[in-house]
Amino acid sequence: MYEKVYHGFLLLCMIVIAVLIILCLLRAILGPRLGDRIVSINMIGTMTIVEIAMLALYMRESYLYDVCLIYAMISFLAVVVLTKIYEGAYREKKQRGELLIKETDERKEDEDE
Repeated sequence: MYEKVYHGFLLLCMIVIAVLIILCLLRAILGPRLGDRIVSINMIGTMTIVEIAMLALYMRESYLYDVCLIYAMISFLAVVVLTKIYEGAYREKKQRGELLIKETDERKEDEDE
Protein backbone atom coordinates (compact mmCIF):
# COMPACT_ATOMS: atom_id res chain seq x y z
CA MET A 1 0.00 0.00 0.00
CA TYR A 2 2.77 2.44 0.91
CA GLU A 3 4.48 1.70 -2.37
CA LYS A 4 1.45 2.85 -4.38
CA VAL A 5 1.28 6.09 -2.39
CA TYR A 6 5.02 6.58 -2.83
CA HIS A 7 4.83 6.05 -6.60
CA GLY A 8 1.77 8.30 -6.86
CA PHE A 9 3.55 11.05 -4.93
CA LEU A 10 6.65 10.74 -7.13
CA LEU A 11 4.48 10.90 -10.25
CA LEU A 12 2.69 14.00 -8.95
CA CYS A 13 6.01 15.69 -8.15
CA MET A 14 7.35 14.89 -11.62
CA ILE A 15 4.26 16.41 -13.24
CA VAL A 16 4.54 19.58 -11.12
CA ILE A 17 8.22 19.98 -11.99
CA ALA A 18 7.45 19.41 -15.69
CA VAL A 19 4.91 22.26 -15.54
CA LEU A 20 7.51 24.46 -13.80
CA ILE A 21 10.05 23.64 -16.51
CA ILE A 22 7.55 24.79 -19.15
CA LEU A 23 6.99 28.03 -17.24
CA CYS A 24 10.74 28.61 -17.03
CA LEU A 25 11.00 27.95 -20.75
CA LEU A 26 8.43 30.69 -21.32
CA ARG A 27 10.51 33.05 -19.16
CA ALA A 28 13.60 32.12 -21.16
CA ILE A 29 11.82 33.01 -24.38
CA LEU A 30 9.92 36.08 -23.20
CA GLY A 31 12.37 37.41 -20.59
CA PRO A 32 12.84 41.15 -20.93
CA ARG A 33 16.57 41.01 -20.18
CA LEU A 34 19.35 38.59 -20.99
CA GLY A 35 20.03 38.06 -17.29
CA ASP A 36 16.48 36.75 -16.81
CA ARG A 37 17.02 34.32 -19.64
CA ILE A 38 20.27 33.00 -18.16
CA VAL A 39 18.67 32.48 -14.74
CA SER A 40 15.71 30.66 -16.28
CA ILE A 41 18.01 28.39 -18.28
CA ASN A 42 19.88 27.60 -15.07
CA MET A 43 16.58 26.80 -13.36
CA ILE A 44 15.54 24.55 -16.24
CA GLY A 45 18.81 22.64 -15.89
CA THR A 46 18.40 22.24 -12.15
CA MET A 47 14.80 21.08 -12.42
CA THR A 48 15.75 18.63 -15.17
CA ILE A 49 18.36 17.13 -12.85
CA VAL A 50 15.72 16.71 -10.14
CA GLU A 51 13.33 15.23 -12.70
CA ILE A 52 15.91 12.63 -13.75
CA ALA A 53 16.65 11.77 -10.11
CA MET A 54 12.95 11.28 -9.36
CA LEU A 55 12.60 9.17 -12.50
CA ALA A 56 15.48 7.00 -11.25
CA LEU A 57 13.63 6.51 -7.96
CA TYR A 58 10.35 5.78 -9.74
CA MET A 59 11.87 3.25 -12.14
CA ARG A 60 14.40 1.90 -9.61
CA GLU A 61 17.22 2.22 -12.14
CA SER A 62 20.54 3.26 -10.64
CA TYR A 63 22.22 4.12 -13.96
CA LEU A 64 20.01 7.21 -14.21
CA TYR A 65 21.91 8.73 -11.27
CA ASP A 66 25.03 8.71 -13.44
CA VAL A 67 23.08 10.44 -16.20
CA CYS A 68 21.92 12.96 -13.61
CA LEU A 69 25.50 13.75 -12.54
CA ILE A 70 26.70 14.13 -16.13
CA TYR A 71 23.77 16.41 -16.93
CA ALA A 72 24.60 18.50 -13.85
CA MET A 73 28.16 19.05 -15.10
CA ILE A 74 26.97 19.94 -18.60
CA SER A 75 24.34 22.32 -17.24
CA PHE A 76 26.89 24.05 -15.04
CA LEU A 77 29.30 24.52 -17.93
CA ALA A 78 26.51 25.84 -20.16
CA VAL A 79 25.55 28.49 -17.61
CA VAL A 80 29.18 29.52 -17.14
CA VAL A 81 29.64 29.89 -20.92
CA LEU A 82 26.40 31.87 -21.27
CA THR A 83 27.45 34.16 -18.43
CA LYS A 84 30.83 34.79 -20.07
CA ILE A 85 29.13 35.63 -23.35
CA TYR A 86 26.72 37.97 -21.56
CA GLU A 87 29.60 39.65 -19.73
CA GLY A 88 31.46 40.22 -23.01
CA ALA A 89 28.37 41.67 -24.68
CA TYR A 90 27.74 43.92 -21.68
CA ARG A 91 31.32 45.25 -21.71
CA GLU A 92 31.15 45.88 -25.46
CA LYS A 93 27.87 47.75 -25.10
CA LYS A 94 29.29 49.79 -22.23
CA GLN A 95 32.39 50.71 -24.24
CA ARG A 96 30.25 51.79 -27.19
CA GLY A 97 28.21 53.98 -24.85
CA GLU A 98 31.37 55.56 -23.43
CA LEU A 99 32.66 56.24 -26.95
CA LEU A 100 29.40 57.92 -27.89
CA ILE A 101 29.59 60.12 -24.79
CA LYS A 102 33.19 61.10 -25.62
CA GLU A 103 32.26 61.92 -29.22
CA THR A 104 29.32 64.01 -28.04
CA ASP A 105 31.52 65.89 -25.56
CA GLU A 106 34.15 66.54 -28.26
CA ARG A 107 31.51 67.90 -30.62
CA LYS A 108 30.20 70.23 -27.93
CA GLU A 109 33.71 71.48 -27.22
CA ASP A 110 34.32 72.10 -30.93
CA GLU A 111 31.05 74.01 -31.24
CA ASP A 112 31.90 76.13 -28.19
CA GLU A 113 35.23 77.20 -29.69
